Amino acid sequence: MREGAMQNRIREVLAAHGRMAVDPREVDDQADLYDLGMTSHASVDVMLALEDAFDIEFPEEVLKKSTFASVRNIEQVVESLVTSAA
Repeated sequence: MREGAMQNRIREVLAAHGRMAVDPREVDDQADLYDLGMTSHASVDVMLALEDAFDIEFPEEVLKKSTFASVRNIEQVVESLVTSAA
């Protein structure tokens, strides 16, 4: 995946499923998504959509609030899962 493509896709998933008050395509990659309005329920929807988008499965050990707290955190976990699945 070309550089930036993964983060763009993550931001698209967040825009579609994160239910935030702001457009996640416009926020800093370290911004706290929960402070921006994402709920824990919405984070489950985001997780499921990311699993579909990247053909991955989030293992139980990464299913914590901090994983989904920022675009950067999500990107790091997704990148790790994509790499280990290859």
